[in-house]
Amino acid sequence: MKKQVKVVAAIIENDQNEILCALRSPEMAIPNMWEFPGGKVEKNEDIYTALEREITEELGCTIETIKEVFNDNTHEYDTFLINLISIKCRVVQGTPTASEHSKLIWLKRENLDSLKWAPADIPAVEQLIQEK
Repeated sequence: MKKQVKVVAAIIENDQNEILCALRSPEMAIPNMWEFPGGKVEKNEDIYTALEREITEELGCTIETIKEVFNDNTHEYDTFLINLISIKCRVVQGTPTASEHSKLIWLKRENLDSLKWAPADIPAVEQLIQEK
Protein backbone atom coordinates (compact mmCIF):
# COMPACT_ATOMS: atom_id res chain seq x y z
CA MET A 1 0.00 0.00 0.00
CA LYS A 2 1.26 3.46 -0.90
CA LYS A 3 2.16 5.92 1.80
CA GLN A 4 -0.44 8.69 2.23
CA VAL A 5 0.77 12.21 2.91
CA LYS A 6 -1.47 14.97 4.24
CA VAL A 7 -0.45 18.34 2.79
CA VAL A 8 -1.84 21.86 3.13
CA ALA A 9 -1.56 24.48 0.40
CA ALA A 10 -2.03 28.24 0.64
CA ILE A 11 -4.09 30.05 -1.95
CA ILE A 12 -2.70 33.50 -1.24
CA GLU A 13 -4.50 36.38 -2.91
CA ASN A 14 -3.24 39.97 -3.02
CA ASP A 15 -5.11 43.29 -3.27
CA GLN A 16 -5.02 43.12 -7.09
CA ASN A 17 -6.92 39.79 -7.01
CA GLU A 18 -3.80 37.92 -8.09
CA ILE A 19 -2.88 34.51 -6.71
CA LEU A 20 0.61 33.45 -5.63
CA CYS A 21 2.02 30.54 -7.68
CA ALA A 22 5.24 28.73 -6.74
CA LEU A 23 7.52 26.82 -9.12
CA ARG A 24 8.94 23.62 -7.60
CA SER A 25 12.73 23.52 -7.83
CA PRO A 26 14.56 20.82 -9.83
CA GLU A 27 15.64 19.21 -6.50
CA MET A 28 12.07 18.75 -5.23
CA ALA A 29 9.80 15.78 -5.88
CA ILE A 30 7.58 16.56 -8.89
CA PRO A 31 10.20 19.06 -10.12
CA ASN A 32 9.65 22.14 -12.29
CA MET A 33 5.88 22.16 -11.88
CA TRP A 34 3.77 24.90 -10.36
CA GLU A 35 1.93 24.56 -7.07
CA PHE A 36 0.34 26.53 -4.30
CA PRO A 37 2.95 26.82 -1.52
CA GLY A 38 2.56 24.79 1.67
CA GLY A 39 3.70 21.51 3.08
CA LYS A 40 3.10 18.45 5.21
CA VAL A 41 0.85 18.48 8.25
CA GLU A 42 2.82 17.25 11.27
CA LYS A 43 1.43 14.75 13.77
CA ASN A 44 -0.95 16.43 16.27
CA GLU A 45 -1.08 19.64 14.18
CA ASP A 46 -4.28 21.15 12.77
CA ILE A 47 -4.32 22.16 9.11
CA TYR A 48 -4.43 25.93 9.80
CA THR A 49 -1.46 25.84 12.19
CA ALA A 50 0.44 23.65 9.73
CA LEU A 51 -0.22 26.06 6.87
CA GLU A 52 0.86 29.13 8.85
CA ARG A 53 4.05 27.33 9.96
CA GLU A 54 4.89 26.09 6.44
CA ILE A 55 4.41 29.52 4.85
CA THR A 56 6.58 31.18 7.51
CA GLU A 57 9.30 28.54 6.84
CA GLU A 58 9.02 28.49 3.03
CA LEU A 59 8.18 32.09 2.14
CA GLY A 60 9.35 34.10 5.16
CA CYS A 61 6.04 35.90 5.66
CA THR A 62 3.02 35.63 7.95
CA ILE A 63 -0.43 34.68 6.67
CA GLU A 64 -3.90 34.41 8.09
CA THR A 65 -6.48 32.03 6.74
CA ILE A 66 -9.65 33.76 5.57
CA LYS A 67 -11.88 30.86 4.67
CA GLU A 68 -12.69 27.28 5.48
CA VAL A 69 -11.15 24.57 3.30
CA PHE A 70 -11.37 25.70 -0.35
CA ASN A 71 -10.48 22.39 -1.98
CA ASP A 72 -9.77 18.92 -0.58
CA ASN A 73 -8.36 16.49 -3.11
CA THR A 74 -6.57 13.14 -2.94
CA HIS A 75 -4.25 12.39 -5.83
CA GLU A 76 -2.32 9.20 -6.53
CA TYR A 77 1.26 9.66 -7.72
CA ASP A 78 3.50 6.72 -8.73
CA THR A 79 5.00 6.25 -5.28
CA PHE A 80 2.56 7.87 -2.83
CA LEU A 81 -0.93 9.25 -2.22
CA ILE A 82 -1.33 12.93 -1.42
CA ASN A 83 -4.31 14.42 0.38
CA LEU A 84 -3.98 18.08 -0.63
CA ILE A 85 -6.06 20.55 1.34
CA SER A 86 -6.12 24.06 -0.17
CA ILE A 87 -7.04 27.00 2.05
CA LYS A 88 -7.51 30.62 1.04
CA CYS A 89 -5.42 33.12 2.97
CA ARG A 90 -3.72 36.49 2.78
CA VAL A 91 -0.35 37.90 3.78
CA VAL A 92 -0.52 39.94 6.98
CA GLN A 93 3.19 40.59 7.48
CA GLY A 94 6.23 40.50 5.20
CA THR A 95 6.59 39.71 1.51
CA PRO A 96 6.62 36.15 0.14
CA THR A 97 10.18 35.24 -0.86
CA ALA A 98 11.23 32.02 -2.60
CA SER A 99 13.65 29.98 -0.48
CA GLU A 100 12.77 26.40 -1.48
CA HIS A 101 11.01 27.19 -4.77
CA SER A 102 12.71 28.27 -8.02
CA LYS A 103 10.31 31.14 -8.57
CA LEU A 104 7.19 32.88 -7.25
CA ILE A 105 4.75 34.79 -9.45
CA TRP A 106 1.39 36.50 -8.98
CA LEU A 107 -1.24 35.64 -11.58
CA LYS A 108 -4.85 36.58 -12.25
CA ARG A 109 -7.33 33.67 -11.99
CA GLU A 110 -7.98 33.61 -15.73
CA ASN A 111 -4.24 33.12 -16.42
CA LEU A 112 -3.67 30.25 -13.97
CA ASP A 113 -4.14 27.63 -16.69
CA SER A 114 -1.11 29.02 -18.58
CA LEU A 115 1.19 27.20 -16.11
CA LYS A 116 2.14 23.51 -15.91
CA TRP A 117 0.66 22.57 -12.53
CA ALA A 118 1.52 19.61 -10.31
CA PRO A 119 -1.35 17.13 -10.83
CA ALA A 120 -2.56 17.30 -7.21
CA ASP A 121 -3.02 21.10 -7.49
CA ILE A 122 -5.13 21.00 -10.68
CA PRO A 123 -8.58 20.59 -9.02
CA ALA A 124 -7.99 23.73 -6.90
CA VAL A 125 -6.71 25.62 -9.97
CA GLU A 126 -9.83 24.68 -11.93
CA GLN A 127 -12.07 25.68 -9.02
CA LEU A 128 -10.33 29.08 -8.78
CA ILE A 129 -10.69 29.72 -12.53
CA GLN A 130 -14.43 28.98 -12.37
CA GLU A 131 -14.88 31.23 -9.33
CA LYS A 132 -15.49 34.87 -10.21
